[in-house]
Amino acid sequence: MAKLKLTTEELQQIQTLADVEKSGKYHFLGYTLNPKTAELRDQLIPVRAVDEVDVYVLDTILSHYALATQTPKTGKLVKFKDLPGGPAYELAFLQRAVQPIAEAFGSNPSALLEAAKRLGGTSLTHGDASAEVPALAGIPITYILWAANEFSAEASVLFDEAAAAYLPTEDLAVLGELTSNRLKKAQPTS
Repeated sequence: MAKLKLTTEELQQIQTLADVEKSGKYHFLGYTLNPKTAELRDQLIPVRAVDEVDVYVLDTILSHYALATQTPKTGKLVKFKDLPGGPAYELAFLQRAVQPIAEAFGSNPSALLEAAKRLGGTSLTHGDASAEVPALAGIPITYILWAANEFSAEASVLFDEAAAAYLPTEDLAVLGELTSNRLKKAQPTS
């Protein structure tokens, strides 16, 4: 368990954006956040404390997320480079969020679907395997994987066009990297 450094106002806004009223806790990416106490638990690895780097990243992202206005999904998927300012971060995004998915799941695409399910995701029908993962409420990230056969595995990571209404593009890059890392941690063990 870790305690985030979010203000009461930020926690209340997150609670509203994520529609937490029903359960009292916000579940995302294999974490559980108690918006009343700012306590964060890692449900993927419950026996260890939340990684300090993840705590710092989540403090920053959630603080910025708390400034968002709830926006409906558009249903239009866009590449990172098509987000406002995306071309400036595209290479880093490809190296940190996209390529690790191809490397981790390229030889076993069904493991991507299992990992996505552990993070609350749903299977889709694109490529050899694909899934939509609710990174944060209102910000689904779509992962598409083409398995390694005659060529190296390839992946795409797409955002709903409305993601830019929730977070600045730099934060979406970090959120994509975090989501990819969480998918790798959620993959089934043989």
